[in-house]
Amino acid sequence: MTTVRAAKTNVARTLAVTSGKGGVGKTFVTANLAASLAARGHRVLVVDADLGLANLDVVLNLHPKLTLHDVFTDKCTLDQAILPAPGGFSVMLAGSGMVEYSRLTPELRDRLLSVLDQVKPRYDWVLLDTGAGISDVVLYAISLATDVLVVATPEPTSLTDAYATIKVLTTQQERHHVRLVINQAGRAGEGRLICGQLQQVLQRFVGSTPGFDFRLELVGEVPSDASVKQAVLKRQLLLEQYPGSAAAQAINALAAKIDA
Repeated sequence: MTTVRAAKTNVARTLAVTSGKGGVGKTFVTANLAASLAARGHRVLVVDADLGLANLDVVLNLHPKLTLHDVFTDKCTLDQAILPAPGGFSVMLAGSGMVEYSRLTPELRDRLLSVLDQVKPRYDWVLLDTGAGISDVVLYAISLATDVLVVATPEPTSLTDAYATIKVLTTQQERHHVRLVINQAGRAGEGRLICGQLQQVLQRFVGSTPGFDFRLELVGEVPSDASVKQAVLKRQLLLEQYPGSAAAQAINALAAKIDA
């Protein structure tokens, strides 16, 4: 059983990592970002908030006996469901294929909120690896975080869905600031170009709202790198398997920027 120690700060910084569509490397970014933050001396917890289609356990090559589902159903304590992960951080994993978590019920809202309220005083960073898209469950998980990091790739479908997600976050949650990381960038500077284009489109949309200033901040650009595929196939963290790779260096730069 993992014992959770007191963190350096009173309440953790909470970051929801999300995406408009699946397959853009959201969980890969989350796991390696957590490892990089841990390497910077922080106590980090990753909560798998993709409650019905979880795959953080696959990325980290973990085989949990207890998950968030067991916490929600009072089959285990919170501490029993917190596991050490490769990379020096902790995780709370979710089950996969559980249809009961496909919709947001009052009980699910209360359970998830209670879990986060209990863990936030114990860590410096809590990362929520949310599902993709804009379902009620995903949007509620995002609403529990102070900050949001949207992961997208340069593909047109990914960018269209990223725009839709950010648009919903500005309207439903009135977020004035969203962070963006472009994964699998084909060339240097591509992320900056994409961020500028998205910002312009979003500004036209939110500009009609008096007094509403919105900023989309590019905090990282992870280049397309063969090392990433190798690490994923091995079910290992990129930062541990290929720490000198261009993608690993980009993840470390991302961690430094959000931790500033």
